[in-house]
Amino acid sequence: MPRRERAFTLLELVIALAAAAIVAAFALPGWRNQIARGHRIDAVAALYRAAQYVEAQSPLPVSLPAGMEQAPPAGAAVYRLKLLAADEMNGGYTIVAAPAPSGPMHDDPCGAFVLDANGSRGNQIPGVDAATLAAAPSARDCWRDR
Repeated sequence: MPRRERAFTLLELVIALAAAAIVAAFALPGWRNQIARGHRIDAVAALYRAAQYVEAQSPLPVSLPAGMEQAPPAGAAVYRLKLLAADEMNGGYTIVAAPAPSGPMHDDPCGAFVLDANGSRGNQIPGVDAATLAAAPSARDCWRDR
């Protein structure tokens, strides 16, 4: 009797590939959500760093220094930070972290993150009508870190 070589059959290979495809179909959306969550956390941390810098300056600066104008601070910008003109209604300043137009968060439903001198935080979603606003995530959902 000739000795039979051991190898994968085509059926076994197809079953293994199908199992890997099923696992990937469930894992990829969760992975993408975690990446987006990480980018949002970077934006919020950058806003708080910028607010701390602005609070330490006297008089209030007109713009943020190099290194504070983006999140994350090094590498490609995912969010761009901007210090808005002094506003007496909120105590002096507003900082906005808007998604970079060519970045991975440009179509994020949370839009831009806004923090003012009173600690009020919120989101600006450009071009949002009433129907879309009802479906948009709340500021609490966007700012959460858990």
